[in-house]
Amino acid sequence: MERKAIIQIEGIEKKYVLGGEIEVLALRGADVTIREGEYVAIMGPSGSGKSTMLNILGCLDRPTAGRYYLGGDDVSKMPDDELSEVRGKRIGFIFQSYNLIAQLTVIENIQVPLFYQGKDLAETYDRCVELASLVGLSERLEHRPNQLSGGQQQRVAIARSLVNDPLMILADEPTGNLDSATGLEVLDMIDRLNADGKTIVLVTHDDYVAERAHRVLHMKDGLIDREVVNRPETN
Repeated sequence: MERKAIIQIEGIEKKYVLGGEIEVLALRGADVTIREGEYVAIMGPSGSGKSTMLNILGCLDRPTAGRYYLGGDDVSKMPDDELSEVRGKRIGFIFQSYNLIAQLTVIENIQVPLFYQGKDLAETYDRCVELASLVGLSERLEHRPNQLSGGQQQRVAIARSLVNDPLMILADEPTGNLDSATGLEVLDMIDRLNADGKTIVLVTHDDYVAERAHRVLHMKDGLIDREVVNRPETN
């Protein structure tokens, strides 16, 4: 049985107006379908629309035209408060720069999405400890980001991305600030998350990173220029 679509993008356009007069069409009618449990990489040169696509997929921005269905719901026209709720509940983010809060401990950084969802942090503490253990940080719960290596900080970000059991994990250059060995550890962790059923969408400029995905969407001039299947996704 074919897996259901988690992401459906239909004719997405995004127009920016610079200086009040110059219009730039960053996305020109892109179509994308990503199914439950897939691991998809998005690549493209500077100016290809890759970053704009990332912002729309992550509900950080809205398209000018077209539709974006996430988990079957049309999020393309949602007001800001509803879009914020979708980001918090349905999408886990892993950023190149980790985006941890310097004043918070490891366990507190993992709890941040729960705080914004109004969850009882005491009731969810054990879940956060389990996630810290999953990424190998059970001995670092009370450490702050400046006491961690880059790889450890990215592990915190991975645990944080899982805390709300999201529909998908959106990773933006997750190994960009890491050395090769540490980056490989992070990619292995993302592979395991996908093997456990998580839908992964990863934006990268690195061919080696992209080769780990099931398929790669190459962007050019605001469109999906071509698709490369690295290995078929099993149903």
